[in-house]
Amino acid sequence: MARSDGRPRYFSALLEQCERHGEFASMLVAGNWSTCVDCAKDAEMAEAAAAQVAWRGQLAARAWDARLGRAAIPERFSDRRLSTYQPTCPEGTRALSVAQRYADNFGAVRRSGACLIFCGDVGTGKTHLAVGVAHAVLEQGGQAVFTSVIRAVRSVKETFGKGVERTEAQALRDLVEPDLLILDEVGVQFGTDAEKLILFEIINGRYESRRPTIIISNLAIGELEKYLGARAVDRLREGGGKVVVFDWESYRGRREVAA
Repeated sequence: MARSDGRPRYFSALLEQCERHGEFASMLVAGNWSTCVDCAKDAEMAEAAAAQVAWRGQLAARAWDARLGRAAIPERFSDRRLSTYQPTCPEGTRALSVAQRYADNFGAVRRSGACLIFCGDVGTGKTHLAVGVAHAVLEQGGQAVFTSVIRAVRSVKETFGKGVERTEAQALRDLVEPDLLILDEVGVQFGTDAEKLILFEIINGRYESRRPTIIISNLAIGELEKYLGARAVDRLREGGGKVVVFDWESYRGRREVAA
């Protein structure tokens, strides 16, 4: 065989033994003996497979960041998990059990549209449990969104202004489409009829689409029904929806006494 300059090129070869692939010809190339060709191919395939896994991991991480960002969980509650909820009474244990079953069986919950209403005293862990469920839904690949009623209503009312490109239908769709919507601070303000109508549109839209909602309120269930209206509460309780009453001593009150 000739080189590019026309002078002859000489190769040396030895028969070597590969533990995995058996006998192969090792060539002397640029002063180095070549290794098993099949081993080299296996290494290339393993490297390509590792790169594919890393790429998929990056895509999954980006998808997780996107879902977490859209969830809009307040920083104060971002570390809340069902596993970190510590009941201080039998009623708290039962509330945790309800939330855990809801999260563990969210596939069935999503198909039925079953909702939860967490109502009662402040500082008893309602938000902790709701955010814990949200994190579980996110980890299962679903989309959960956390918002206060005030922010939800404002996002819709902002579309009423002149020259606003985003429509009311789009604002409502952003609140209706997520797999789970958590509406916090329901009943904090009295609310106008227009605000209550917007709130009903959100709840009813999710009811019709069989999308679960968790309501968080410091109101007693009777006051909550007056605030939301009978139709809205009926929709929240239909299809296996549950009301969990948090009527035990505040965690924050316990910490203050201990201090």
